[in-house]
Amino acid sequence: MTRRQQIFVFIGIAVSILFLWLAFRNLHPEAVLQNLGRANIPLLLIGAVWYFSAVMVISMRWGYLLKSIRAIPLPRLMPLVCIGYMGNNVYPFRSGEALRIYLLRQEHHIPFVKGATTVLIERVFDGLVMLTFILIGVNLTHVGGEVIQSVATFATPLFLIALVIFFALAMRPNLLRQLSNRIETWLPKRLAGIVDKLSEDIIGGLEGLRTPADLAMTILTSYACWMLEASVYLLVAVAFGLTPDYGLMLVVVGTVNLAGLIPASPGQLGVFEFFASQVLIGAGVESNLALTYALTIHVVIWLPVTLVGFYFLIQRGLSWRDIRHARQLENA
Repeated sequence: MTRRQQIFVFIGIAVSILFLWLAFRNLHPEAVLQNLGRANIPLLLIGAVWYFSAVMVISMRWGYLLKSIRAIPLPRLMPLVCIGYMGNNVYPFRSGEALRIYLLRQEHHIPFVKGATTVLIERVFDGLVMLTFILIGVNLTHVGGEVIQSVATFATPLFLIALVIFFALAMRPNLLRQLSNRIETWLPKRLAGIVDKLSEDIIGGLEGLRTPADLAMTILTSYACWMLEASVYLLVAVAFGLTPDYGLMLVVVGTVNLAGLIPASPGQLGVFEFFASQVLIGAGVESNLALTYALTIHVVIWLPVTLVGFYFLIQRGLSWRDIRHARQLENA
């Protein structure tokens, strides 16, 4: 790990510690234990299993973005998605994304930049879905507060600008080619060839946005996968005796995922708990119950997919060393 990476890791850990302190500074451990003791364990287990329905639909979405490059069956994509989640959950720099793109290249011969472009498109669609969830959920439940407003205000321009750029390049691929050609005139022949190949791979990765059927299915599955995840949040809420409110769960999902833009330790430790609990507290949930819920839902969506991701990683003959060197795999 380079010195710069070490600095970013330190910053991420410091951010997580800060949010852990903010979330738990008024915590009463005995109240948390009482809440856990009253939880409906079978419902929590059902939620953990049901979470994989969201993972499956996320894998389907990736398939639609990749379809114009190469059609890959869902059973071949879902393990890569699980490995990606696992890598993001245990190692900094979202190395799971680099790992699943690397495996996509190794197993399906899709160039790294094309695969990476589809993953970036996924992140942009995710951000727009989260903003939609917050907008709809706030109007359904009338829950509000500075935390939700701050997250939405910060994230909205970022994702809208990214969306405009992606669609502009998808609809007008010659814009990127012209920019690339201008840059190439200033470069040595070898570097110019690399820039030209990169630009063509980016254009190829955007192909799914130029295909109306694939674009429509990408949008549909983007909403479907996160709505399924919101239903997992709802199941866990019911397990703690909270009044079922799907609109509130949409706000929680939207807020915690947009808060993922904040650099923190792997798995959003601290950041997740703080923002999830703050939304619930803003909706009138008692603070210790809100924190217990935040801790539990984080485990439910973190642990099972991480274990399954490890299984698929080991199945491919890879090891912990490969996860730690995900940045090297990116350039392999």
